[in-house]
Amino acid sequence: MLALQRVSKSFGAVAALRDVDLELVAGEAHALVGENGAGKSTLVRILAGVHPPDTGTVLLDGAPVTFGGPADARAAGIAVIYQEPTLFPDLSVAENIFMGRQPRRSLRRIDTAAMRARSRELFDRLGVRLDPDRPARGLSIADQQLVEIAKALSTNARVLVMDEPTAALSGVEVERLFAVARSLRDEGAAVLFISHRFDEVFDLCERITVMRDGRRVDTAPASQLTVDALVRKMVGRDVATLFPKVDTTPGDVRLDVRGLTRHGFFSDVSFTVRGGEIVALAGLVGAGRSEVVRAVFGVDKPDAGEVRVDDKPLPAGDTPAAIAAGLALVPEDRRQQGLVMELSVERNATLPRRWALSRAGLLFGGAERRSAATWTQRLQVKAGRPTDPVATLSGGNQQKVVLAKWLSTEPRVLIVDEPTRGIDVGTKAEVHRLLSELAADGVAVLMVSSELPEVLGMADRVLVMREGRLVADIPRAGADEESVMVAATGAQS
Repeated sequence: MLALQRVSKSFGAVAALRDVDLELVAGEAHALVGENGAGKSTLVRILAGVHPPDTGTVLLDGAPVTFGGPADARAAGIAVIYQEPTLFPDLSVAENIFMGRQPRRSLRRIDTAAMRARSRELFDRLGVRLDPDRPARGLSIADQQLVEIAKALSTNARVLVMDEPTAALSGVEVERLFAVARSLRDEGAAVLFISHRFDEVFDLCERITVMRDGRRVDTAPASQLTVDALVRKMVGRDVATLFPKVDTTPGDVRLDVRGLTRHGFFSDVSFTVRGGEIVALAGLVGAGRSEVVRAVFGVDKPDAGEVRVDDKPLPAGDTPAAIAAGLALVPEDRRQQGLVMELSVERNATLPRRWALSRAGLLFGGAERRSAATWTQRLQVKAGRPTDPVATLSGGNQQKVVLAKWLSTEPRVLIVDEPTRGIDVGTKAEVHRLLSELAADGVAVLMVSSELPEVLGMADRVLVMREGRLVADIPRAGADEESVMVAATGAQS
């Protein structure tokens, strides 16, 4: 149905794709896997008409085709769910779904009632409750992703391309999305699925294409591959233990949260994190986990409660005071909250340390460059040059820059909200190793994660939230998938 033949694409000196072949077949789900920077997102943008290939051919139903832009690709029946949601924040959810394709009444007036009704149908199909009239601004990453999914489904596409669509979704939402994808596949659509979650790849897809360094390494039936074989093809080496947790003896209480409340989001949340401890904050999407850590860090001002660091109270809603006290927050939304997309890689990586790197109020490029290089090299950030805009990096490499930025501050309390979202398996193991090393060095780590294997593999304790309240504190020895999910859902075991 859709194919690439010997397609190449470069951005400046960086070759993103090199002679790549890919075939998408009607009635089949096809997985595309690879490390960050392997070229997956560039390939998606070529299929979507965002970028033209430098060389090679795009074939639609066996005939060469040239997309002048995304509108041409949509008209050809290609719908894309992008890794990073791209919504108009001041428009409603329904207006975002039907942007450029609004239903019309007489005199070409927009039929807002029809947009609302169709949006509700799409959300019912996905099994979620979202108000079509609410503005997109303020939606969580998970809800933004659901709007993107609804937008793609609204086009009745022949080819559905999903670039990391599940990274921010809970297990229930993932299952609903897969049910929709399977129904489209069974109706004859071609599905291209990109994910770092191997269980999802093997669950949904019949064939798998592996990319490495901009090249196609292999394409094979999923039934003939194992996770270990897939990882070796992706990274060109064996990856050590994915969860290299080092056992530590917790020290004194570093972070003490008492009765924290923000009306409408969470209520009476209390917990502690000790030095040397990794504490996971688990729960379903919408449980209030991200809102709690934002309040702890001072981004949002709570209505009640107290946060103490090393037994000293933090002023509410004061982020500079939190940073000065040794807190660091790697946020859930890297593009909106973690990076300044127009600035360079090295400037983003040093933003919290600019005063520390300056002399007499002047910031010198050499000091900035050396500081940025330390952590970007340690996290293996793939970038053309450190002076390139961070917007030119792949999603996973952008996440590494956010991690580098905060790890460079040598925090006493590190809060990480979905730290491995959109990160490949090799880097995921490296991030887990770093968190474990930081805990071994006495740092208190609070980790929000929607991935149960990550929670169970890395946490010394698991705090579970449900509907804005902390409902369970489970020690590592007693934590398993059932106990966490029973607490998160309120179901009876």
